[in-house]
Amino acid sequence: MPTLKRTYSQALRHAVIILVGVAMIYPVLWLLASSFKTNQTIFTDTGLWPHSFTLDNYRNGWKGFQGVSFSRFFGNSALISVLSVLGNVVTCSLAAYAFARLEFKFKKVWFALMLVTIMLPYHVTLVPQYIIFSELHWINTYYPLFLPKWLAHDSFFILLMVQFIRGIPRELDESATIDGCGQGKLYLRIILPLLAPALITTAIFTFIWSWDDFFSQMIYLSDIKLFTVQLGIRALFDPSGSSDWGALLAISVLSLLPITLIFLVFQRYFLDGIATTGLK
Repeated sequence: MPTLKRTYSQALRHAVIILVGVAMIYPVLWLLASSFKTNQTIFTDTGLWPHSFTLDNYRNGWKGFQGVSFSRFFGNSALISVLSVLGNVVTCSLAAYAFARLEFKFKKVWFALMLVTIMLPYHVTLVPQYIIFSELHWINTYYPLFLPKWLAHDSFFILLMVQFIRGIPRELDESATIDGCGQGKLYLRIILPLLAPALITTAIFTFIWSWDDFFSQMIYLSDIKLFTVQLGIRALFDPSGSSDWGALLAISVLSLLPITLIFLVFQRYFLDGIATTGLK
């Protein structure tokens, strides 16, 4: 009897999980299916399988607007995302190594201040940052979007790497030091290779957040030629209701492909980085 009761409980739990999963993935499936429908049937044909397929939405959407195609927008988003990834991977790993392995004055105070910045909402620092970038004449450039990443700006990733490095045995450092490694070689040859799961996790999160970022790009960019995918999609939308919904949905599907592919390719390393960091 207890075995039968446990079986029913597991079946109910799995059924709930499946229903929640279907509810979460349904909007994505609807988006994909509707991108192949005509504008006249997008909101009338409620099924997930279009009665008639069309690729015109992708052709029309890719043309962009005002003479700028979405290939330009995708290239802009890729440039910002790649520069942001490189910045976070390099500078956050250096800062994490310093906090985890080096001894310097007021180390605990600086580490505590770094942790405090995690709790600051982005909107609190937006106005001061905008004023600084405006004085530097960086408005309507990409510098405000990726340059802070090259200054160890994201405390979350520093903390993630610090926890990971603290789990690496110090005996490896001592052995390398005996063999003549200084701090630079120790970081490059010992810590960095072992830090790979956390670095990949940082790279994935940074790419996704940079690619999906809309608010910062909307604040700092106004030149159409500098627009990213997110701003391009927003520009296709007409609040009056005369939007080309087919093209809008088609480009939305294409905008999901890069982050989906990156997550699928690096999923194993991503999970390893999160799980291992949580155990340290």
